[in-house]
Amino acid sequence: MTARTLLRGVGLVGAATAVGLWSAAGRGREIDEALLEEGNRDHGPAADRVLVGVTELGSIWASAGAAAVLAVTGRHRAAGRAMAAAGVAWLAGQGLKKVFARPRPYEADPERVERRIDPPNGSSWPSSHPAVLVAFATVASRDLGVGAAGRLALDALALAVGASRVYVGVHYPADVAGGLLLGRGIAALLDR
Repeated sequence: MTARTLLRGVGLVGAATAVGLWSAAGRGREIDEALLEEGNRDHGPAADRVLVGVTELGSIWASAGAAAVLAVTGRHRAAGRAMAAAGVAWLAGQGLKKVFARPRPYEADPERVERRIDPPNGSSWPSSHPAVLVAFATVASRDLGVGAAGRLALDALALAVGASRVYVGVHYPADVAGGLLLGRGIAALLDR
């Protein structure tokens, strides 16, 4: 790992933490809550079905499934490294949830926030689903030599998973931003 890559990874993890601190109180929290209101707005049963499905693509179990597919198709190194990145992102997210202890949106404001999935474990910040997906996809795409268009598609998928976490009422937008930055930072720190 180069010094530049190390600094990039540490900087991204630091930026994730800054997002968490910014959104914890004051104007940052007000903005986050206003964005939550827009992102959690009901768009009907079809949107519910799609976004409830999309949200699970960021789970650690989805990463395990993707790693299994990579391994079965002979891409053992990419599978192992990507799953390791997803695992580190998940563990980091769980640890940071204990530090920040931010209540989930549906807990903080049950009258205004609609929860559309079963209640997840842990507190709200950061969102582990986008962190896990970004860490897995970044490392896997790097190891597999995925081109720019493929990487852009994977980034779009991570954004969709993040948006779905807000829509289903289990995360604030700042939780998602923190998770995306955390996942990218961990992927950089695990650079070959």
